[in-house]
Amino acid sequence: MAKTDVNDFSDPTVIAKVTELKKELQRLVKAIVDDDEDYSIESIDEAKEKLCALKELKQRKNQRSLSLKLLDSLTCPEEFRCPLSKELMRDPVMLATGQTYDRPFIQKWLNAGNRTCPLTQQVLPHTILTPNHLVRAVISQWCRSRGIELSDSAHNINDEGVTDAVRDHFLSLLEKMSLTPPEQKKAAKELRLLTKRMPSFRALFGESLDAIPQLLNPFSENKSQTSIHPDLQEDVITTLLNLSIHDSNKKLVAETPRVIPLLTEALRSGTIETRTNAAATLFTLSALDSNKALIGKSGALKPLIDLLEEGHPLAMKDVASAIFSLCMIHENRSRAVRDGAVRVILKKIMDRMHVDELLAILAMLSNHPKAIEEMGEVGAVPCLLSIIRESSCGRNKENCIAILHSICLNDRTKWKEMREEENTYGTISDLAKNGTSRAKRKASSILERLNRIVNIMHTS
Repeated sequence: MAKTDVNDFSDPTVIAKVTELKKELQRLVKAIVDDDEDYSIESIDEAKEKLCALKELKQRKNQRSLSLKLLDSLTCPEEFRCPLSKELMRDPVMLATGQTYDRPFIQKWLNAGNRTCPLTQQVLPHTILTPNHLVRAVISQWCRSRGIELSDSAHNINDEGVTDAVRDHFLSLLEKMSLTPPEQKKAAKELRLLTKRMPSFRALFGESLDAIPQLLNPFSENKSQTSIHPDLQEDVITTLLNLSIHDSNKKLVAETPRVIPLLTEALRSGTIETRTNAAATLFTLSALDSNKALIGKSGALKPLIDLLEEGHPLAMKDVASAIFSLCMIHENRSRAVRDGAVRVILKKIMDRMHVDELLAILAMLSNHPKAIEEMGEVGAVPCLLSIIRESSCGRNKENCIAILHSICLNDRTKWKEMREEENTYGTISDLAKNGTSRAKRKASSILERLNRIVNIMHTS
């Protein structure tokens, strides 16, 4: 019989959890010690939570009373075994289909994005796990009759470090999101803080398809966001941002029907923090290509570009990051050009605002005919040439020459400016010698064409 102690600290998952907690604790303690009087109360609370999680894991190790030797010598009834692990169940829970599994193993199945019952293959209407007290009682009685004690520690905490009390508190907070506005505000504030500080709390949202819709209850379909208290809007949007950081939540968050429209509207309204966090959420969600397409189709690029045009320092980096990530798929580049991205981005580059990020976006858009046309109209060539001369950043020079290469290939009227630049400063020749490998190729290609044009002029 296989060993059944799921709390064995030789388990790589547990070792990784302990290592992660120690690193986080070390970071927090260092920040508190180094910052003298500037550290926050939140940092202390977060450090305490990490210590408590470490303590619980240590207790699980120290309090193990299940004898592996004895279990190995016994034949465990088949109905006491988890269908996934084939081992004695320590914390039996039921899925919506009525099938019973050991909590750590079915939770791992669900966290991997599965939304079916492993045994029946039925699609789950929800992923709430209900403790099977009857099965646990029968297993406990079987163990006691053989002198084996099942520790409660496995029952009270799962692999993510979530206790039953934490899970109950999570469910109560979600219930409050459908109550009165004051209760909604208080619950939203706490959900924001908990999802920021506790990765395990973020994971709880993945256990039920109803959790995110419950979070969005204050934003009912017949209620305008302008009628929502700004603090409540900010807390809910920021909670969505915290949830989207958890990799296994990205698909779930984006595909919840009301989320992307809510984020899109939030880009236009609310505090600048709300708008910035909405942009950051779209950026985080767009890590998945399927989400990039979903967000692009929703019309979110236009309000992102509008927010970029406003140029608020707090929002610029997150907005630029979101636009860059979304434009990594071809269809969103066309949408960005159609929605006026080129003119807005060039204006910001000319003002030397977030040049690194915006040049990278412009380089992606430079294969679009309309984008090339607009760049020529608003004076992109002298701007890009001046950046090549002034910048010490190899990547910026590379992006500039790549954009110039596209412009010159599609607009013959710009060759005169390029030739004058080369004659006056030798900008392109210098880049052909000292740039990145890609910059050298683009610069050399431009020089070849310039030389060809000069030769044609001399022979004509």
